[in-house]
Amino acid sequence: MKKVIQINQLEKTYFLEKVKVEALRGVSLEINTGEFVSIMGPSGSGKSTLMHIIGCLDYPTSGQYFLSDQDVSKLNDNQLALFRNQKIGFVFQQFNLLPKATILRNVELPLIYNNTDSKNKKRLAMQALKKVGLGNRLKHKPNEISGGQKQRVAIARALVNRPSIILADEPTGNLDSKTGKDIMKMIRELHNQGNTVILVTHEPEIAQYSQRVIYLKDGLIDKDEVIT
Repeated sequence: MKKVIQINQLEKTYFLEKVKVEALRGVSLEINTGEFVSIMGPSGSGKSTLMHIIGCLDYPTSGQYFLSDQDVSKLNDNQLALFRNQKIGFVFQQFNLLPKATILRNVELPLIYNNTDSKNKKRLAMQALKKVGLGNRLKHKPNEISGGQKQRVAIARALVNRPSIILADEPTGNLDSKTGKDIMKMIRELHNQGNTVILVTHEPEIAQYSQRVIYLKDGLIDKDEVIT
């Protein structure tokens, strides 16, 4: 099976009020195309730092990170932003929707950044919204829909560029349990359709939707388990 992510001896060190923090201390892992992986760990374990590096939102201090065979550390900021836009779809706990823009416009955003023409931009955004069951809410704004619907918009936005990876950071954190289950069923269905999904969560019941769980502790991989 083809690897989509390869990480070798990844380290990330930063300073917090002159205190040296070793967030990652030599993490190595591989994720194959089409896998559904959860990353878990207590606060301070390094999972958020690892998520930011996998999502091309930050650089490691040392080590290597290959995404689709591209050495990410060799990209400058502009190249990294373009690569991120093409390869990764993000779903965040806070939804991160533009409050004054319509749902359709929110989903079009990644297409605006990669200069998709207007006709195709609208068509692709509408397709993505129909896929998550919101094809009849195109002109609504975020304050006119429920929390679960907002997360569906975020999922549509993540899908619109047809990325190789969907990276979900605590996607059910702001939702009630029933709505959270509905969102996770949707994410699992996206995985069943062939998407690679990486999920960051602190909830064991959410991690159970995945095929594999990577546990971090003190900046290192503590366990890497396949769920049967």
